[in-house]
Amino acid sequence: MVKPVVDRREPLSHEEIARYSRHLIIPDVAMAGQERIKAARVLLVGTGGLGSPLALYLAAAGVGTIGLADDDVVDASNLQRQIIHGTSDIGVHKVDSARASILEINPHVQIVEHRTFLTSENALEIIADYDLVIDGTDNFPTRYLVNDACVLLGKPNVYGSIFRFEGQLSVFFAEHGPCYRCMFPEPPPPGMVPNCAEGGVLGIMAGHIGTAQGIEGIKLITGIGEPMIGRLGLCDALEQRWTYVKVNKDPACPVCGPEPTITALIDYEEFCGVPSHDGLVEVDASLADVEILPTEYADIADKPDVVLLDVRETHEYEINRIPGAVLIPKDTLPGRLSELDPTAEYVVHCKSGIRSLESTDLLRGAGFKARSMRGGIDAYARQIDPSIPVY
Repeated sequence: MVKPVVDRREPLSHEEIARYSRHLIIPDVAMAGQERIKAARVLLVGTGGLGSPLALYLAAAGVGTIGLADDDVVDASNLQRQIIHGTSDIGVHKVDSARASILEINPHVQIVEHRTFLTSENALEIIADYDLVIDGTDNFPTRYLVNDACVLLGKPNVYGSIFRFEGQLSVFFAEHGPCYRCMFPEPPPPGMVPNCAEGGVLGIMAGHIGTAQGIEGIKLITGIGEPMIGRLGLCDALEQRWTYVKVNKDPACPVCGPEPTITALIDYEEFCGVPSHDGLVEVDASLADVEILPTEYADIADKPDVVLLDVRETHEYEINRIPGAVLIPKDTLPGRLSELDPTAEYVVHCKSGIRSLESTDLLRGAGFKARSMRGGIDAYARQIDPSIPVY
């Protein structure tokens, strides 16, 4: 059993005793546990799918201070799973929307807004002020960043991830067990693991895994039960089955091992080979000959030797399409190269530009002239043809 990560207690008012009475009559929680919960300072990295149920339930549970780190605004596509936001919040900054919902549930909670994405420049300063971190992000650069910052600061990190009908859950606490790098020493190659925007997610999975992260957070705060340190939970929602895998501490881990080589935060986008967040409006200089903006494609679309290649799945093509696009799903592309014209100039697109970059690399390696459309059909619809629905 791990001792409580919060060694402080904040007395409860009469109103709070009434509010948290169902906690207080649980012997394992009681007054001491609830006073630790009130004294706790928890940082939520992201106020999206996982962060939404986390923020709501931790507020309802009485966590005294909740930090919200996010620099995104609410989009209509978020509402299928990000239940802390509503239709009227579209276009509103997520931390503002989340703050309003949290205080409606529990006005006793103190909200600290960090209207920024975590970066190597600000993560240590932000995280240092909290007892634990709960990671609700959906990209590898931020996951490694949060892990390394927590190890360097000696903070527990409650990890969760979701994809389609699957979820993962663990607690990384280097003082007592492995860290995220012990389990995943290296990130997957860019494009190999699609995010929710590319691959989709059952919205309810966010609630399933997010609330499970919240439970781990309360266990760490109060010292109740056995937190999932050294275990990775794998959830298969279609089978309603959890499988647990033991995760050992890596004695050669570069950040939490006895002889660490990572003693300061690094460039995590470079380490992972992908950006940590969407929204870049210009082509990266290093990809200038590989990528093409939607506006640039529109200028050459009518040329007879230009072919627009859609590498999404068939069910995505049924949702929306760019007129004239040829559909060849990414996974079938290697076996269909013989169908392509070696003299043509290919502009490759997917939903947001991840799968198309990988497909472009394949085509160029096979001798074809190809570039990937920056931002995919999402960017094309917003910049060129707003009659195309965005999903």
